[in-house]
Amino acid sequence: MSAEPADGPPRTLARPAEAYLDHLTVERGMSPHTLAAYRRDMSRYLAWLQGQGVDEPRQVERRHVTGFLQALATGADGGHPLSPRSAARTIVAVRGMHRFWTLEQVTETDPAQDVTPPRPAQELPKAIRVDQVTALLEAVPTDTPAGLRDRALLEFLYATGARISEAVGLDVDDVVGAVRGPLDDSNLQGNRTEPGVTGPGEFGTAVVRLFGKGSKERIVPLGSYAATALEAWLVRGRPTLAGQPGTGGPALFLNQRGGRLSRQSAWTILKKAGERAHIDAEVSPHTLRHSFATHLLEGGADVRVVQELLGHASVTTTQVYTLVTADTLREVYAAAHPRALH
Repeated sequence: MSAEPADGPPRTLARPAEAYLDHLTVERGMSPHTLAAYRRDMSRYLAWLQGQGVDEPRQVERRHVTGFLQALATGADGGHPLSPRSAARTIVAVRGMHRFWTLEQVTETDPAQDVTPPRPAQELPKAIRVDQVTALLEAVPTDTPAGLRDRALLEFLYATGARISEAVGLDVDDVVGAVRGPLDDSNLQGNRTEPGVTGPGEFGTAVVRLFGKGSKERIVPLGSYAATALEAWLVRGRPTLAGQPGTGGPALFLNQRGGRLSRQSAWTILKKAGERAHIDAEVSPHTLRHSFATHLLEGGADVRVVQELLGHASVTTTQVYTLVTADTLREVYAAAHPRALH
């Protein structure tokens, strides 16, 4: 959004909007990814205002903001219709800009202060069954370094409930206890004399340090299956992709060139595993995280413990998973109880 684009908003609108974006960058430290989304939202809003005959911030009225909200839902402004969730995000950005203009005395009043963003319909998290998780994990071949990595990654995601972004952001040092003995060159080359994890059920000390939203740190235990898969990756797979022992940077999960695995690549790994396992349910980047939480609650875990493991700031966010387990209970009851239906 330039100061005076040929077919864009007038300078008297564009400059105050750019000042708001600068504020988000300098004062708020907003990430480039989020800033780009705000810039798109502002461009669409300014185009709407221009179409309504608004040339400067002081001319904006509440009806312009509510009209824009309606246009987001219908596409009446010439853009793609947005879901309630996306429209809510856009209106939050618009409200933030008007609040900034008021504080900076660009305008005397805030026409957007009482415009409420649409409330998205509650979407229940989509988990897959335990047998489907097992099929997905076991569908990954482990006869190559990349296969060892893929199996370790998916086992890790299901064992910890980590977000994909959290998993690919991990360094080797963030995992403690996944390899018996020091992780030195002899270990990495597969010449270890001390046996490592011997199998499921015999490993209970491995933990991982995860960094969630806002860089909030939490410690999550690793199950024995995940610890075994991670050890196989660290000892037999990672050195090959790193090029030689001790290289490849600190990243826990590496790509084929020895760099850090990207979120997109991790998502592709998960998607391909779902296809190989012939899972009829949708497999998304959050599938294993949702399944982790749902299966813990079905197994009797306290919701506040699950909250801590997921890194949710509020237990209310976690309680949505109890709705999923309640649905499952109702289905089982309806199918099994002799007088559930008539």
